[in-house]
Amino acid sequence: MTATASQKSTSKRLVPEPNSKAPEGATLTSSIPAPIPEKQEGLYREVLRVLEEKRVPYAVAGAFALQQHTGICRDTKDLDLFLTSEHVPGALAHLREQGFECEIRDPVWLAKAHRDDFFVDLITGMSNAVIIVDDSWIQRAYPATIVGIQTRVLAPEELLASKLFVTRRERFDGELVGEHWEILLWALVLFRYVYPAHTDYVPSFLWHDLLSRFKSQLAHPDPKARFRGSLIDENMFSIDLNEWGLDNILEEYRALRQPKIALPETRCG
Repeated sequence: MTATASQKSTSKRLVPEPNSKAPEGATLTSSIPAPIPEKQEGLYREVLRVLEEKRVPYAVAGAFALQQHTGICRDTKDLDLFLTSEHVPGALAHLREQGFECEIRDPVWLAKAHRDDFFVDLITGMSNAVIIVDDSWIQRAYPATIVGIQTRVLAPEELLASKLFVTRRERFDGELVGEHWEILLWALVLFRYVYPAHTDYVPSFLWHDLLSRFKSQLAHPDPKARFRGSLIDENMFSIDLNEWGLDNILEEYRALRQPKIALPETRCG
C-alpha cells in the first residue's frame, strides 16, 4: 500500500488547539498537515522529480517520513534525503544543473543544496559516524507519494535509528545499532514512560533481549569500558573531555568514517 503525504488522519484522536503561547522555536505536533508554501512545495517537487528521473537511489526522511508512519505532522523547513555517500556527488551534480548551490557541510555525513531560501539536506549517516547509511536503507524504504511525486520514505526501523543519537540539550528526537543497543533501550524506556498503556507496541522479544543484556552488563561491569559521552554530545560533556581527560571516541569514529562525502568534479554553485 502506498502512503500519501497529503492524507489527513482519520483517527479519532483528540487534537488540542495550537498553543499561541508556545515557546519560541517549539515544534507543535498535530494530525493535520501544515500547509507548505507553494514556492517551497514546488522546489521539493522539482528536487524529487529530478532525482527520480536520474535514478538516484535515496529515501525521504524527516517530517514527511514521520507523517507516513505515525500520522504525526510537524512543520518542516527543509527536505531530508538519505542516501549513501557514493551517490551524493551525482545527486549534487543533477541539482546543480537545476540552479542549486551545493556544499559539503560535513564530509562525514551532510551535504546541502539550496536555492532561494529553501534547503535540501543530503544525509549519509549520523554526525558521530556511529550509524552509516548503506544500500539496505534504500532497499527497505516504503513507497510513498510526497508533494505529488511517487517516491519512498525510510522504513520505521531506519527512521528510528537515524534519531537515536539526536539528544542535544535543546531537543530530543529521540545489526542497526550494534554495540550501541543501550541507546535503543533508552529510547524504548522513554516510549514506555510516555505511553505506559502501549508497552505492547514494542515486541516482547525485543524488551526481553535488551533487558537481559542490560541485566548482564550490570552483573558484570567492565572496569575498562571507555567513556562514550562525546557520541551523545561533545558540548554537553566538554568538561569530561577537556578537563577530566576522558576519551573522545567521537574523533575516532569520525576519522574512521569512509568513504566521506565528496563534491562532484565540477564544483557546485
